[in-house]
Amino acid sequence: MTRTPADTLSRRERQIMDIVYARGEATAAEVRAALPDPPSYSAVRALLAILVDKGHLKHRSQRGRYIYAPTRRRTQAGRSALRRVLDTFFEGSLEKAVAALLEGSDANLSEHDLKRLGQLIQQARKEGR
Repeated sequence: MTRTPADTLSRRERQIMDIVYARGEATAAEVRAALPDPPSYSAVRALLAILVDKGHLKHRSQRGRYIYAPTRRRTQAGRSALRRVLDTFFEGSLEKAVAALLEGSDANLSEHDLKRLGQLIQQARKEGR
């Protein structure tokens, strides 16, 4: 399996990336406040600097503090994360993943959701996917 940049993230780095993606951008203090069992403020700043060095985050200065934002679009990162989940838990099979989601007790799909899924399946058939 080819390693992607996200594969090189530690658990804590991944948590930080999740927070920044969810917010769109964040300061070190905001990241620290959102982390479970947060490390010191200095440790959060060091982790943010590592993520900048690895190319996952960029920052800008605003009134003496850094505001961090992801370097990749959320959709791009989401597809990469989904690919990791498919490879890790579903042998790379989208069908197995969808089946697991639909068979789950929390698969509460509305009529609108079902219609939209049907449209996506039809579109995939037309495009030969």
